[in-house]
Amino acid sequence: MSPPKSPEALYHAIPQALADENLNHRTITSGIELGAEEQADSGDLALITSDPPPIVVDPQIRWIHFVLGCSTSPSRQSRACILWLSLLNLLLTTSTFFHVSPGLFVAFVLFNGAAQAALGAYLQTSITAVASLFGPPAIQAMMSGQAAVAVAVSGVQVLSSSLFLWRATPEAIAANAIDGSAEQGSARMFFALSTLFLIISAVAHNILISKPAYKTLVASLERKSFREAGTTAEQESLTSVGRSHDFTSEKARILRVAKANITYEIAAAYVFIVTLAVFPPITTSVTPTNPSTHPLLFNVVHFLVFNIGDFLGRYICAIPALWIWSAKWLVSLSMARTLFIPIFLMCNIQRPSTDLPVTPIINSDFLFFLILFAFGLSNGYVSSMCMMSAPSLDHNPRLEGRKEDVDVAATVASFSIVAGLALGSIGSFAVRGAICGCNPFIA
Repeated sequence: MSPPKSPEALYHAIPQALADENLNHRTITSGIELGAEEQADSGDLALITSDPPPIVVDPQIRWIHFVLGCSTSPSRQSRACILWLSLLNLLLTTSTFFHVSPGLFVAFVLFNGAAQAALGAYLQTSITAVASLFGPPAIQAMMSGQAAVAVAVSGVQVLSSSLFLWRATPEAIAANAIDGSAEQGSARMFFALSTLFLIISAVAHNILISKPAYKTLVASLERKSFREAGTTAEQESLTSVGRSHDFTSEKARILRVAKANITYEIAAAYVFIVTLAVFPPITTSVTPTNPSTHPLLFNVVHFLVFNIGDFLGRYICAIPALWIWSAKWLVSLSMARTLFIPIFLMCNIQRPSTDLPVTPIINSDFLFFLILFAFGLSNGYVSSMCMMSAPSLDHNPRLEGRKEDVDVAATVASFSIVAGLALGSIGSFAVRGAICGCNPFIA
């Protein structure tokens, strides 16, 4: 590829901190080597090339991305989505206090679930674009934040189930198997915590959009004019404010980026196809091999183990020594997760059609939880590395240094995850039906 002729191409990485207005020089890292003639021509820009790390994320911004997880899209969209998600979760919390007809309750749950899925997907595909402008560290923090919430909720469910089993008499435990009172209490706590977290997300989002770094980097996505000091050339070079918004060109750009990053997108989607096909349709069918372990406690602990593994897999992506940027390696790791399917089938799955108990190949609760932990760890690690790699100008040569493609690459990669979740969810019904030998929609 021939060296770029425009001086704007010098801004290879998006700076993470605003420069002092009194400085006469701006230090910018560039991965492009200039010839002597081009360096002389660019002297009037007063640029100094140097070798510091191109991404310097403010710690507060990183923690906000961690807390928000899936709520840092452009301001108006975030406010609306968080409000509706909070309302829907509040309705679910309230529903645990009332008993209505089964038909009405099913209709309510299906509508609520579909609405939350639509709102979540709407947020998920756009907030990643915002995080990508802050660089891979912000994406890693966002991915970790999503998993941290699941760990907290699972931990509360384990605690509430443990307290119930510890305090309850054998008669109460037997009655719970019929009326499900303990599960109802766990569900109430789960939805209440989700509502509380969404309120915290709204507060964190307001803090984020008030920061100067956000206003500078996300101005183009917010459709606002710049208020910070600096020339128009600088503003257009630091963000994609100067790009054409023509529908045809935008569509062509999206298709071009999607085609260039197809390997990352397949890897990200397949991670969640495998995960949703196995967890929970297969994993919840595994029963404890120790007869003294209550199935309720075993089930909630199994969710906690997976979520801890998922969180740690996302968190270790903050360690540079563990980074894998290669698209081929990431898609290979993603495909290799298919091996977990036969491994889980070797665990203690007692099918209803079997009259006599069958001794499983993996006849250990500890080994089952260890395999489940590795399954969650690989889910978090591979998905996070795909999301960090796809929009990275420094580590993804397929973008060819185009700053205006960063948010598009992140959005398309996020959409791939949503597609993987959808396909995995559809596949889970077939997997569940094959295991139980029943109609998965009613059993």
